Amino acid sequence: MEDQGPRLNEDIQTLLEGLAQAGSPRMAFLRRTPTGIPEGGGTLLCLSASFNPLTLAHERLVREGARIAPPDEILLLLALANVDKGIAGFPLADRLRFLLAYAENRPKLSVAAVSHGRFVDKARAIRPLVPPQTRLAFILGFDTLVRLFDPRYYRDMEGELAELFAAAEVLAANRAPETPEAVAAFLHRREVRPFRDRIHLLRLPADIASISATAVRRRLARGESAADLVPPEILPLLGR
Repeated sequence: MEDQGPRLNEDIQTLLEGLAQAGSPRMAFLRRTPTGIPEGGGTLLCLSASFNPLTLAHERLVREGARIAPPDEILLLLALANVDKGIAGFPLADRLRFLLAYAENRPKLSVAAVSHGRFVDKARAIRPLVPPQTRLAFILGFDTLVRLFDPRYYRDMEGELAELFAAAEVLAANRAPETPEAVAAFLHRREVRPFRDRIHLLRLPADIASISATAVRRRLARGESAADLVPPEILPLLGR
């Protein structure tokens, strides 16, 4: 979907409204890379985040994730629902515009939105849209990894986690203030151990691990530049 001003805005809003009405997990592409996943299967590297807005930390997560799971396609995925966050900050439509601007000159990048926030539901939405033999790898930060193993978000945590890890791998990165060692230690928890071989660790340097979308929004609210925190492609869209 190319940026066509009002037409793009209308298309994004229509897509979001359709997903909001989905009873079961559903994903819709705004931009699909022309290369995609080969019919015989390949690797889909998925960064699903709130992108409120996209930051240099998100960019680095993808770069580090690609070292472990070299991708045929990289999916930037925005969920309409988040398991523990309301919709604050930038509207969802704006966040999708940021992702489209970033992906425009990156041929391996796809951009999509998904109706549900849990990773097991995201896997359910993605799997029908890719070849059966596709290797699906989710990138996430340590805070999200902790929530992934929180029983509050499940009716049958053991069963749904087994379903998720049968469908996908997880690439987990440190986020400030936690260290890479803290992430590694988490994998030894009793509820995590059965899936440990499907979880791979990403190491982010401290200066990148400390970047957050919240810090970007705070700077913008103060009228300050966020040029050192976000990719240059989206800076003009932030209003600063």
